[in-house]
Amino acid sequence: MQPVKLFSKGVVPGYRRGQRNQDSSISLIKIEGVTTKADVDFYLGKRVAYVYRGQKSRKNKITKRDTKLRVIWGKIRRAHGSSGAVRASFRTNLPPKAIGATVRVMLYPSRE
Repeated sequence: MQPVKLFSKGVVPGYRRGQRNQDSSISLIKIEGVTTKADVDFYLGKRVAYVYRGQKSRKNKITKRDTKLRVIWGKIRRAHGSSGAVRASFRTNLPPKAIGATVRVMLYPSRE
């Protein structure tokens, strides 16, 4: 049986910005394999997870085990430009250390 692909990889190149001002509430994401605005259409509304490691371990709410891994969830809102980048908003703004880091673009929810 083939393994099922649950997410695509993406990179956070930065926040939405102009020449002088940046908006840290909207993060830009470059998704692997997406190169045109038409390709972006499939990913609109999909969930995004920024997984990072915290300093102290906390109890996971689901598994009840101690872990240092944490997640900030977000959603892809719209395309950004014509080269396949997207704009995403997260529940809490991504920290500056997330710039250049990878995110998981989940292949759910489905819009069909």
